Amino acid sequence: MDEFEREELAAPDLDEPVLVEGLPGVGHVGKLAVEHLLEELESELVERVHSTHFPPQVSVEDGRTELASAEFHAVQPEEGRDLLVLTGDHQAQDNEGHYGLTDTFLDVAEDYGVERVFALGGVPTGELIEEYSVLGAATTDDVVDDLTDVGVEFREDEPAGGIVGVSGLLLGLGQRRDFEAACLMGETSGYLVDPKSAQAVLEILQEVVDFDVDYASLEDRADEMEEVVRKIQEMDQGTPTASDEDLRYIG
Repeated sequence: MDEFEREELAAPDLDEPVLVEGLPGVGHVGKLAVEHLLEELESELVERVHSTHFPPQVSVEDGRTELASAEFHAVQPEEGRDLLVLTGDHQAQDNEGHYGLTDTFLDVAEDYGVERVFALGGVPTGELIEEYSVLGAATTDDVVDDLTDVGVEFREDEPAGGIVGVSGLLLGLGQRRDFEAACLMGETSGYLVDPKSAQAVLEILQEVVDFDVDYASLEDRADEMEEVVRKIQEMDQGTPTASDEDLRYIG
């Protein structure tokens, strides 16, 4: 197996698509967002990327195995821009893998005629959040202006420490290859999977790219997580609550 290996599964004719990336990260914000996008919009799996830099494992579903990979899905809505959606269960385990995989992802985007890239993720606050803001970082002033117009906040020196992993490298390497790129980061505590932050990010992307999705199932997941948080807070405060057996689904 090659270090970075592309497996083409379909070759749809996309019209000036936008690349949307959501891989695992803080609060699983980006991954939740793209999973919801793919659940709500008709999509087609078009390519997998395998790498020796992914964890050495397979996923198992109904007894069938699948080698660890990243996946590209094509979305062609009746209205709005075509999308090329990148998701998966893993990021690379080392720096070389992050760089090599991101370059491979940009190769795929280039082959489909992508010019603009949106990486989705979360930025940790270390505390529970009532009102969710979406922070941004971008490679050009034009993209900054577009995102500012729809409510994205560009804060000096935030996120502290920069943007790591594929989401950051899509901007850094993408800029060197003349892609317009931005990262949309939903504020999240960083402690739990955060559907509310994922919805906040998706609503911004919806304004920029122009697609139509229903958020009911994501809101249901948010309600479930709020109940988990409530029980955790009650336990921290010493308030009687459900037994440990009732909380076995946490995490």
